[in-house]
Amino acid sequence: MRVMVLVKATEDSEGGLQPTAETKAMFEAMGKYNDELVKAGVMLAGDGLKPSSQGKRVAFDGPGRTVIDGPFAETRELVAGFWLWEVKDMEEAVAWVKRCPNPMLGPSEIEIRPLYEMDDLQEILTPTAEASDTHDRTY
Repeated sequence: MRVMVLVKATEDSEGGLQPTAETKAMFEAMGKYNDELVKAGVMLAGDGLKPSSQGKRVAFDGPGRTVIDGPFAETRELVAGFWLWEVKDMEEAVAWVKRCPNPMLGPSEIEIRPLYEMDDLQEILTPTAEASDTHDRTY
């Protein structure tokens, strides 16, 4: 089962990286944790995201598109980083997240979301969509 593990943003992460002893220690701990994930064959991809002030959103309304410049409100709803993991089940994903060092300097949250797999979509896929399956990805 593949899961997306989302590190929720905080006011600190939205403020950008500050080179302090505390942030250096946090990054060192996270690097060791990422090495464990790779050695266990769990991590497929992962990275941190720059603050939303450097991002854009594109809003869709029928054929119309509107580009919205960051920063975006509601820091609690933003993502500061992510991993893409391959685990046997949600319990394994939760166990790995519990081992994670705190990804922020203060209180933080990590969200785990399963990805749709082709088996989940069989009832709604057309033969053309099935033929273009990208399930066998290489990362």
